[in-house]
Amino acid sequence: MSLSIQNLRVRFGTVTALDGVCLDVKPGEMFFLLGPSGCGKSTLLRCVAGFEKYQGSIAFQGDSLQGVPPHEREFGMVFQNYALFPHLTVEGNVAFGLEARKVPNNAARNRIAEALEMVGLKGLEKRRPGELSGGQQQRVALARALVIQPRVLLLDEPLSNLDAKLRWEMRSEIRRIHQQTKRTTLYVTHDQKEALSIADRLGILRDGQLDAVGTPRDLYWNPPTPFTAAFLGEINALAGEVLNAPTRRVKTALGEVTIPEAARWDETLKPGAKATAFCRPEAVSLSGNDARPDGFAELTDHARVAGSAFLGEHTLYELDLPDGTRWRVFHREAGGAGYPDGTSVRVAVASDAWRVLPRD
Repeated sequence: MSLSIQNLRVRFGTVTALDGVCLDVKPGEMFFLLGPSGCGKSTLLRCVAGFEKYQGSIAFQGDSLQGVPPHEREFGMVFQNYALFPHLTVEGNVAFGLEARKVPNNAARNRIAEALEMVGLKGLEKRRPGELSGGQQQRVALARALVIQPRVLLLDEPLSNLDAKLRWEMRSEIRRIHQQTKRTTLYVTHDQKEALSIADRLGILRDGQLDAVGTPRDLYWNPPTPFTAAFLGEINALAGEVLNAPTRRVKTALGEVTIPEAARWDETLKPGAKATAFCRPEAVSLSGNDARPDGFAELTDHARVAGSAFLGEHTLYELDLPDGTRWRVFHREAGGAGYPDGTSVRVAVASDAWRVLPRD
C-alpha cells in the first residue's frame, strides 16, 4: 500500500480526537476523509503531514514515518486558508518549496512554469496574492504543493472559502490535475457533494473512528451503517421487522417492502429482527392520481404535503405519511404548478431503491 495508517490514536487532554483509525490509501488514489466538524479528519491529515504527535503507525511504501519531521516526508499540503506569503509574487510563492530544497535555478524555473500552466495560472507569475481572486489563490496554493513533486498530496478543505460556482469549477480542476499527475492524494472535507463527485474512495469519520470506507457510489446506495446512510445525503426511513431473510421482506406500518438482491444485507437481519427500511428522496415519485412511473411500487395514497421549497431543477416536498413519519422528496416538475400545502398525494418508491439496516 502507498500510505498505511494503523491503529492511529490522538488525545488532546481529556479529548480523544482519533481512536484507533486503520486505513490504507492505494498508490495514485484520490482518497477523501469525510465527516462532520470535530470528527478528527483534519487531525488525521496533520498526523500524516507530521504536524501532530500520535500513537500507532503511519507508513509510506512500507517505511515508518514515526519521528520523521514534516520537511523530510516530501508530502505537499494545501491548507484551508491557503497560507500564501502576501509579500511574494505568484512565482515566488510557488518557488518557496524549491528554494528550501536547493533545486538549481534552471530546473526550478521549468518546474514552476509547468506547475503554473497545470493549474491555469500561466501569465500571472508577477501578481501578488492580494491581486488574485479566491479561486486563483487556491490554484497558487495547489501549484506550490505540486511543484515539489510530492510523494503524497494532502488537501485540508481547500474549497471551503470559495463560493458555490467556484467550488464546482475547482472540483473539476482538481480531478483533472489528479488524473494528469496520478499523485496519491488524501483530501479532507465536510462537503458530501465534493467528496462524492471526485473521490476514488472515501472514508467516513465519526467521533474519531472510521465508520465506513468505500467508493462514493457504493457508500451512497449501500451504506453499511445508519450514520453513513444519514450523513451521505438524506434518507426516508420506515421502522420495520424482518419477515423472511431469504426473500428479503420487511414488514412496516405501511405494508411490506422487498429489499433488492443488489442491496447490502446485514447478517443480523434474521426473521423477527427489528430493522429500518429506507430509500433516498430522489427515489420517490409523487402523483395526484393513479399514475406512477414504471419500476415504482405504491407505498401509500394518503400522504399529505406538509411544506415545500422550489429549488429550480426540482421541488423539495416534506410529506406526512399515515404512520406519522415525515419524509422529504425531491420531485422534478417541468413547469407545473406543483402541490400546495395540505394536498393529498400518492407516494411510490422505485422498486430497486429500498435498503435496510438493523435497528436498535
